[in-house]
Amino acid sequence: MISTRYQLETLYLFTRSDCKTIFFPVLMYSLAVSDEFKFGSFISTIVWLWLHLLQANVSNQTFSGDEDMINKPWRPIPSGRLTPRQARVFRWFLTGICLTISALCGRVVLFSSAALTLVEVLHDDFGLSGNLVLKNLCNVGGYITFELGASTCFNSRHNLDRNSSTALICSGILIFSTISAQDFADVKGDMLSGRRTLPIISPEGSRYYILAIIPFWSGSLVRVWSLGPISGSLFVGFGAYVGFRFFQFRDERSDRSNYVWYNVWLVVAHTLPYNTRTHVLL
Repeated sequence: MISTRYQLETLYLFTRSDCKTIFFPVLMYSLAVSDEFKFGSFISTIVWLWLHLLQANVSNQTFSGDEDMINKPWRPIPSGRLTPRQARVFRWFLTGICLTISALCGRVVLFSSAALTLVEVLHDDFGLSGNLVLKNLCNVGGYITFELGASTCFNSRHNLDRNSSTALICSGILIFSTISAQDFADVKGDMLSGRRTLPIISPEGSRYYILAIIPFWSGSLVRVWSLGPISGSLFVGFGAYVGFRFFQFRDERSDRSNYVWYNVWLVVAHTLPYNTRTHVLL
């Protein structure tokens, strides 16, 4: 009989890669745009967000077996914890759970959950993940639905104010233009699965692109969220450092570290809307 610890570890392994990429940035976004903090709402948001992340990851990983054998052999399917068939059944079970929980939280949250499911079907079942532009559009759709659902769970109001709407738009643009940072460390597996990512299409040009785009958006966000000279300089400097790492350190191990730094930058970027309410960032 499989132990509870083993089962919980399997669930964690499905979401391990994207906790830093999705869970924490989206949670920070929800905190940054909230009108008040309630502990109960905070816990509800964490549960909603993690369950939907698990759903998205199980959906994606049922179609990425060959890639994961190279890039992430510790994931549940390539490591033999679940068969692809078992994962597909589990995926649709999770979809039902997520839609049911979302329905209890209101129409906007239910819409977000249903929209996320649609994005997953397009990305995974219809193979949009194999096209560079369409994959990035799916990433944007996924992030926006995650953020809309999580922020609505967290807030007492059920509509977006101007600050939240601006933050949502900024997040979508940010993800679309920078999420290729995740592909540098996965080139071997992506080539095996036939995907056309930016580092595969343009190995050198993609490095220059990341070197430029992350500092560019850092400076743009400083202006959008009215950061002060000290915090603004620190954020732009940090963005320049992250971009420089991708350009300078190019082996697979370094690219995995670079991606961690990118996610730290992404989390910080998602907290900046908080400054429009408090003006604490001098």
